[in-house]
Amino acid sequence: MYFTDRGIEELADRRGEEEVTLGWLADQLRAFVDLNPDFEVPVERLATWLARLEDEDDE
Repeated sequence: MYFTDRGIEELADRRGEEEVTLGWLADQLRAFVDLNPDFEVPVERLATWLARLEDEDDE
């Protein structure tokens, strides 16, 4: 198990039943980066990866 899995597990346990829009998620990622600018690159990579998931299936 990776260290980050604990945060992912907590997210799933606490908020796993909720439905959110991608717009809401984008706003939360922006707010997170505003508070934690050192994480700008990893958040950008995650957002780009999520945005392109279906494109990978087309290749």
